[in-house]
Amino acid sequence: MAYRPLQRYQGSCHCGTVRFEIETDFPELTTCDCSICRRKNALMVKVHESKFTLLAGADSITEYQFHTKTARHFFCKVCGIYPFHRKRVTPDHLGINVFCLHDFDPAGIPVRQTVGAGMA
Repeated sequence: MAYRPLQRYQGSCHCGTVRFEIETDFPELTTCDCSICRRKNALMVKVHESKFTLLAGADSITEYQFHTKTARHFFCKVCGIYPFHRKRVTPDHLGINVFCLHDFDPAGIPVRQTVGAGMA
């Protein structure tokens, strides 16, 4: 795997109400086979909460939880887009929907399929 320096990216939902910034070296991207991730078809990068900043839209975020109610999936109340979620197994990390990042190209970054459907 090629070395990638730590990079700062800004992202947003579709309408721009929810805006955020992350810092990551993109070690890998992930997909998940749980019932919600299959439906939203997101490609995610895992980011520690200390490397995530919500810039705008806190009042426009709605949260959805299911099953064990550990993972916290966040959506924009205005446009419905899923920009990020708080992870179930590592709750001090967020899964960032890389399709919400501005000027980001995922080409060349390894993608790992994670198992969510089989988690108890």
